[in-house]
Amino acid sequence: MDIQSILKRYWGYDSFRGIQREIIESILGGHDTLGLMPTGGGKSITFQVPALAMEGTCIVITPLIALMKDQVHNLRRHGIKAAAIYSGLSHDTILTILENAIFGAVRILYVSPERLQSELFQTKLQHMKVSFLTVDEAHCISQWGYDFRPSYLHIADIRRLVPGVPVLALTATATPVVVKDIQEKLTVTGPEKAGNAGNAGNTGKGGETEEAGETGFHVFRMSFERKNLAYIVRQAADKRDELIHILSHVEGCAIVYARSRARTREIAELLNAAGITATFYHAGLENVTKDERQKKWVEDKVRVMVATNAFGMGIDKPDVRIVVHVDCPDSIEAYFQEAGRAGRDGQKSYAVLLYNDHDHAKLLRRISDTFPEKDYVRKVYDHLAYYYQIATGSGYNRVFEFSIDDFCQKFRHFPVQVLSALQILNRAGYIEYIEEQEAQAGVQFILSRDQLYRLDHSEPQEERVITALLRNYGGLFSGFCYIDEALLASQSGLTIPQVYLTLKQLSMKRIVRFKPQKRTPYVRYLQRREDSEHLMFPPETYEDLKQRYTDRIHAMLNYTQNNSRCRSRLLLHYFGEEDSHDCRQCDVCLHGQAMADTVGKSLSAEESIIQLLADHKPHHITQLRSIPLPYEQIDAALHTLMQEEKIVQEDGFLMKGS
Repeated sequence: MDIQSILKRYWGYDSFRGIQREIIESILGGHDTLGLMPTGGGKSITFQVPALAMEGTCIVITPLIALMKDQVHNLRRHGIKAAAIYSGLSHDTILTILENAIFGAVRILYVSPERLQSELFQTKLQHMKVSFLTVDEAHCISQWGYDFRPSYLHIADIRRLVPGVPVLALTATATPVVVKDIQEKLTVTGPEKAGNAGNAGNTGKGGETEEAGETGFHVFRMSFERKNLAYIVRQAADKRDELIHILSHVEGCAIVYARSRARTREIAELLNAAGITATFYHAGLENVTKDERQKKWVEDKVRVMVATNAFGMGIDKPDVRIVVHVDCPDSIEAYFQEAGRAGRDGQKSYAVLLYNDHDHAKLLRRISDTFPEKDYVRKVYDHLAYYYQIATGSGYNRVFEFSIDDFCQKFRHFPVQVLSALQILNRAGYIEYIEEQEAQAGVQFILSRDQLYRLDHSEPQEERVITALLRNYGGLFSGFCYIDEALLASQSGLTIPQVYLTLKQLSMKRIVRFKPQKRTPYVRYLQRREDSEHLMFPPETYEDLKQRYTDRIHAMLNYTQNNSRCRSRLLLHYFGEEDSHDCRQCDVCLHGQAMADTVGKSLSAEESIIQLLADHKPHHITQLRSIPLPYEQIDAALHTLMQEEKIVQEDGFLMKGS
């Protein structure tokens, strides 16, 4: 099938949007390709369509487990063979998925970047027929980006294992320096380089195309401008009252972003008390709870989702009318991506940032919180060793569950600084800190097979879940088996929350043992424990990153305090778009227009006064009341004309000046 037929058959669209076709044709031509598309620009289509048009397996590298699961579920629903590998899956499950990919039973394989280093993955990869590699959230490969992930640097190594296979890099938030860095980090030289890279050809209809430079990448750039989205910064002494006021005056679905998990709950309760239906979402919730709340919001059963930045990636809800930030993000990139989730259907929408004097200090404080002093990092390293009883010279490759609350209580630390210290130690190569690793759900039958078959009075939902378990998993009677609740849901015709509750019910009836999914942070020692005084932090792991983070904080402050330049233009300039225009709908533009209108009306008042005095006869000042304009404008115009001596006043009478 050609790409147009694939688009129509599986997604129901008659035509491609923006630069989708140009990107697809570039990757079909075997070219290394970089696509710069705004949030809601349809990135997934650019790799899913060519994956079905080409032979072999498309490997999609993305850090977002929620996005993987969501897209795999949707692709399978459309009859497309897709799978995902991420931390927390059992060895047997991963092996099965990789073997299926080798035998052509997987067309699109999602992989977390950490999985690329696995010896099992690399061995199996060399036996696969790979159509192309897709790097989603490609800005994560750049240390100049706002969300740098060291694991992304191993993608170039993977390219050497599949010589001649092109790569498609996609991002919605990349400054010019990040765009350049993405290409350099993903480029391989020598015989491994994709064989068909050449000049980029003509400018595409949906955006700009840059000729392939030294890296050989074809770069397709779609303007990040969102013509239907009005950016507003609202000064608010009381953010809670202002939030209720805004949501009461702007109709439709909304997302409210908050900085902390506790704050999401508080704001959701506040909105519900005000009669605005809301729920909250953050990474610390159980997966089944997150799925339930997301479903209610997507189906418009609740109007407002109050969330941390853990929410939004891969959520396909085009009719979000307003996104409100009650706390300032720490970068333009993060703000732009989150704000961009409003109005993906092209209808008029709003991105509102609530700001007050406290935010300035809070943003600046994040610099010291994110980059604590090196001596403090050394102290955390020592306390970590005391916590796990790791002697100097030992601990290499040992893995531990990490309870930050317990750790902070025992050693009297604050969680924010501890997390930052762990990230610095991670970047310096001393430990690996995996935040909230997802442990997969597990099931074991307590009853024997014969007892199970003789079971009476089972509810229909229970029977469907038991049947799906027996159909998909072996060894359930001899030990725990890791399960995929989404797979059980699709095969039993239930929702994921229903599967979870049914398994809990079977557990209470002593039919199965059920271990729900849980999210637990882990610490792994990458080196033997050293004396903390010998720890080294190279500039690229501390000073350089701190400077870039500081620059991003100041860029965000500049955005909030700007009152003279169109907000859309300011954002586009940050991302390298110089040829932009005023949006005429942000708060700065509207204020400027109001000022211009006032000036215009003032000029009209002057003209009206001159016209009244055109007969060169004296007119009493009370006759100005006949001019159909507000008194303030007439008074201002009168004052200006008298200063310029165009009119004179004497004993309450006005005349034209000489």
